[in-house]
Amino acid sequence: MDTHTPPAADVSSSQPARPEEETPWLTAREQQLWRAHLEVSKLLDYQLGRELQPHGLAINDYEILVVLSEAPERRMRMTDLATATLQSKSRLSHQITRMESAGLVLRQDCPGDRRGLYAHLTDQGWETMQKVAPDHVRSVRSHFIDRLTPDQIDALYAALGPVAEHLRDLRGRA
Repeated sequence: MDTHTPPAADVSSSQPARPEEETPWLTAREQQLWRAHLEVSKLLDYQLGRELQPHGLAINDYEILVVLSEAPERRMRMTDLATATLQSKSRLSHQITRMESAGLVLRQDCPGDRRGLYAHLTDQGWETMQKVAPDHVRSVRSHFIDRLTPDQIDALYAALGPVAEHLRDLRGRA
């Protein structure tokens, strides 16, 4: 759906305003920013994913490796991992199955919870993470960080921080 101002409505009608007529449409400048954000987000995700392919990883695989590598004992409940990676439980389950086949992770039962499962980073997964992380960080730096001045980095963080906090709060209410 376009977020820019729609064509002018016929105001000669005596009908009450429709909800779309009350929509606070984006200004041209706001629309430009919004579209630039979408384009950068998609293009950066695409490029980083391409650069992970030679390592046999997708961007979502790498994210899971990072989250598990930072978790206590390099393991996390599957429900918590789904939340941390913004994936549905079903999608995460399929992805973990693929990663398990590659030897990167292992599912483990949760003691005291017969239905709960942990995703555990294997030694091979840890070694893969250590091998791939330097290349990934170089890619992030090359395609994103190094394109900004220190002042732009500060300003971008200051601008995006409140948006991220707002969206995290909304996710917590769902």
